[in-house]
Amino acid sequence: QVQLVESGGGLVQAGGSLRLSCAASGRAFSSYAMGWFRQAPGKEREFVAAISGSGGGTYYADSVKGRFTISRDNAEKTVYLQMNSLKPEDTAVYYCAAALSWARLREKYEYSYWGQGTQVTASS
Repeated sequence: QVQLVESGGGLVQAGGSLRLSCAASGRAFSSYAMGWFRQAPGKEREFVAAISGSGGGTYYADSVKGRFTISRDNAEKTVYLQMNSLKPEDTAVYYCAAALSWARLREKYEYSYWGQGTQVTASS
């Protein structure tokens, strides 16, 4: 079983930066692709970024491309989301998730495990 715990959310001014962390338990962490999703009030949970098990492949939503960077440290069993140039529309609860390597990583239904979420607020 995989358990995921997000941290690093908070309140920042627009244009600022945050780094989210997701710490994983369980074995075979490198066998899982990892993703970040977010959900704002009244909106569906949406794909933000994903990374392959080895870290060799990364994928981003168009809305965050060039501003956010996903990375992972398999030795520490942790995945990160570096968020730069934050905008008010980035405000949401951010969720970490784990998927099997064959999964369609932009699709939330492909993820087997989810964290509890961490709030990110970017104010004008």
